[in-house]
Amino acid sequence: MTAPFSWIQPYPHGIHVVPADAWVDPSRPVDLALVTHGHADHARGGHGRTVATPETLAIMELRYRTGAADDAGAIPHKAEPVRYGESIRLPGDVTATYVPAGHVLGSAQILLEHAGERIVVTGDYKRRPDPTCPPFEVTPCDIFITEATFGLPVFTHPPIAGEMAKLTDRLAAHPDSCVLVGAYALGKAQRVIAELRAAGHTDPIYLHGAMERMCRLYEEHGVDLGELRLVADHSKDDMRGSVVVCPPSALNDRWSRRLPDPITAMASGWMRVRQRARQRNLELPLVISDHADWGELTDTIREVDPQETWITHGREEALLRWCQLHQRPARALAMVGYEDEDD
Repeated sequence: MTAPFSWIQPYPHGIHVVPADAWVDPSRPVDLALVTHGHADHARGGHGRTVATPETLAIMELRYRTGAADDAGAIPHKAEPVRYGESIRLPGDVTATYVPAGHVLGSAQILLEHAGERIVVTGDYKRRPDPTCPPFEVTPCDIFITEATFGLPVFTHPPIAGEMAKLTDRLAAHPDSCVLVGAYALGKAQRVIAELRAAGHTDPIYLHGAMERMCRLYEEHGVDLGELRLVADHSKDDMRGSVVVCPPSALNDRWSRRLPDPITAMASGWMRVRQRARQRNLELPLVISDHADWGELTDTIREVDPQETWITHGREEALLRWCQLHQRPARALAMVGYEDEDD
């Protein structure tokens, strides 16, 4: 008899599914990779086989061929799509099922089943509604491997409607300017645009050139972003009274000089930390996150109700302590290579 759950082994560079010789979100090339979503710190290149949702595979393919600094690497030798709710058999009598995570387009939790035991690896996730991706689904399991990016009690994300109102109110008060929103190119930018549309903002939204391909990919997968225009194709006067979306690195770049008196904003969960907003010299910090906040992390653990919680890539210590105080067995995993992604 093998010890319970001995078939899952965490390592600094990924989670090893031993009977299948598969790895979840490995940070180095492996023969068989199970990928939760398309951010480059989870979706690396060079694997023999990459199993992910069709949307994640499309994102990976796009990012591999852009030549950008955050490219994930070479296109996988063999990409295998798995749709939400679909189960696939892996070697060693392991079953993998991809379940919505609510993080970005195509993001998934991975439910692994073997020898009557169930383990869920969340990847990154959030619990708030998001018009660009299906919502997180609570999946009962024996071991719950959760992220903890915002795993401190100080992090309570406000309702996004209020953050959108801040943006549109500032825009209305300064009709001769534009609001320049820094947002991560995958997920955050498209969510900000979609939330603006949901709030009734129907005017054209202008994009930095680096944002266009990912926004078009979202549209190809059924996400309506309304009329989008490239900054490079328009004059300064065209953009007065408009929202402009750019990568965070472009907020104070020479590129922004072509804009009409920009009011600088940034959409990130880290805008809750005033020092981060001051460091970026922002006029309009927008607290918008694609990760679960403290309350969502703890509520999710309660709802999933696992035998044990494993905590990874984030503020692990506080969430570990919370589990201990609530008589919930838990451990922190020493994973490397996962970043904050300007979230």
